[in-house]
Amino acid sequence: MPKSIVIKKNGGPEVLELHDTDIGSPGPEEIKIKNTAIGLNYIDTYHRSGLYSLPLPSGIGLEGAGKILEVGSNVIGFNKGDNIAYAGMPIGAYAEEKIIPQSIAVKIPDGISDKVAACLMTKGLTTNYLLCKTYKLKANETVLFHAAAGGVGQIFAQWANSVGAKVIGTVGSDEKIKIAKDNGYEHVINYTTSDFSEKVLEITNGEGVPAVFDGVGKKTFQGSVKCLKKRGFLISFGNASGPLDLVNVAKEIQPKSLYLTRPTMGHYFGNRKELQNGADAMFEKIKFGMIKIKIFKEFKLKDARIAHEQLESRKLLGPCILVP
Repeated sequence: MPKSIVIKKNGGPEVLELHDTDIGSPGPEEIKIKNTAIGLNYIDTYHRSGLYSLPLPSGIGLEGAGKILEVGSNVIGFNKGDNIAYAGMPIGAYAEEKIIPQSIAVKIPDGISDKVAACLMTKGLTTNYLLCKTYKLKANETVLFHAAAGGVGQIFAQWANSVGAKVIGTVGSDEKIKIAKDNGYEHVINYTTSDFSEKVLEITNGEGVPAVFDGVGKKTFQGSVKCLKKRGFLISFGNASGPLDLVNVAKEIQPKSLYLTRPTMGHYFGNRKELQNGADAMFEKIKFGMIKIKIFKEFKLKDARIAHEQLESRKLLGPCILVP
């Protein structure tokens, strides 16, 4: 019987349990997949802790890649033996086998490995909607991205550079500065030792930036507001330092007519066409060498607990995967 990680209660990494799971057969519009690689994402810790609530008991994990074992009777465009990647609900990617709706699957192009595809579906698609949809980044613009050495951050700067934009990045330690620079950040600021908003204003000759992409949350919000231009965009998409406090619109947003948005991937890839277009754009960047993915570490599925411990302690300096 295939194994999967299950959470029966919210809490720390210790609540991740490995269990035998009866997978069954796919429904008419579903696909049964044998996972060969599973993406590890910070959002997984939110599901585990309860910050993003789930009905329990529950599986965990939102993305993976592998080979199709069986397709439902109404499935179109996929066949047994195809290599596919997927991202999105239903949750439960931390598993040897999984049944998914065909609507969240894409075929993996030749020349791209399952391991790369598995850590791209969430991080790469997140990058796609952030700079192609939420805020359409243009050539010669300079923007700010927090957590520049993280999985999304490493992809973001490379993608931004490919369209002629420049990115200032922040990191939480000096050891991450080189990682960020190696991935295309023009300037990198350690926000634990410097006031990043002052540095950004210095770099931009007092003008500020038109957009801030913030996956850190609580610790960086006030500084982000400070370094935005008038009518600037604050794109808050993560909670690495904790969720945002309540926003005082009159005090923090109105003075510069700022825009504040809290985007989620599901709202940008809500149908098959949107998902395929996003995946095509992402895979094209990989195939033509405009984005290079270096997997930082691989964990066995049974070691998901260790993976979460290292993820939350900031020891993982790049994209990581679980291998069944």
